[in-house]
Amino acid sequence: MKKILVPVLFLWFVLGCESESRLTFEPLLLNGETCATCPNVEINIPKAIDGSSVATAINRSLSEEIISLLSFSEGQEDIDTADKAIASFTNSYKELKSKFPDEVAWEAKINGDVIYEDLNIVTVAVNSYSFTGGAHGYASTSFLNFDKTKGIELDTPDLFDDMEGFEKFAEAQFRAQEKVPEGQNINATGFMFEGDAFHLPYNVGYTPDGIQLIYNPYEVASYADGPIVLTLPYDKVNPYLKRKVTL
Repeated sequence: MKKILVPVLFLWFVLGCESESRLTFEPLLLNGETCATCPNVEINIPKAIDGSSVATAINRSLSEEIISLLSFSEGQEDIDTADKAIASFTNSYKELKSKFPDEVAWEAKINGDVIYEDLNIVTVAVNSYSFTGGAHGYASTSFLNFDKTKGIELDTPDLFDDMEGFEKFAEAQFRAQEKVPEGQNINATGFMFEGDAFHLPYNVGYTPDGIQLIYNPYEVASYADGPIVLTLPYDKVNPYLKRKVTL
């Protein structure tokens, strides 16, 4: 009986520690005005409520992401909150609608989810769609990675001990997935990498299945091609990571 009890107690201890280390979030819902000349704005993001330094960093970065997604004209340095960004987006549409009554209604939808968390890292994915006239709207995904121990947001280079090695590995996997022949130009099959050289996307993040690379529309391919997603399992990429994932 003792031989069985000890492993069980150890497992409970480990699971308990992992649970205690997890951040606490609550949903934050933001909506624009409701009126005949108002755009449709719907925002649903996680709000970290622990009061820790990483919680502050997460909430600040999500606010900045919303501001960036809703601000598309110059002279908006005073927009420093999500509410002000929503108001700016709404007022821009109202102004345009007053000049051009036939203008099709704008919309913006932003959804954020915590998609990965361990003892060291938490990653939030922000999926957005906006339409501000034209032939079609634009959808994109952004990864926000945070170091829980340091309480800071991480840029892509901060994720790797060996970024050059990771980039070479990622290129080989990209070529295999997208059927770009080895030895040929990375744009040989119609991609649009700047300078005819492979590069990592703007968005690289931790996910349950591995490190994921997302090239949003227009980044290296046409809008019609949609996003290009490459997921690299941790058993292959751990050697390149600064914060390795326990398998």
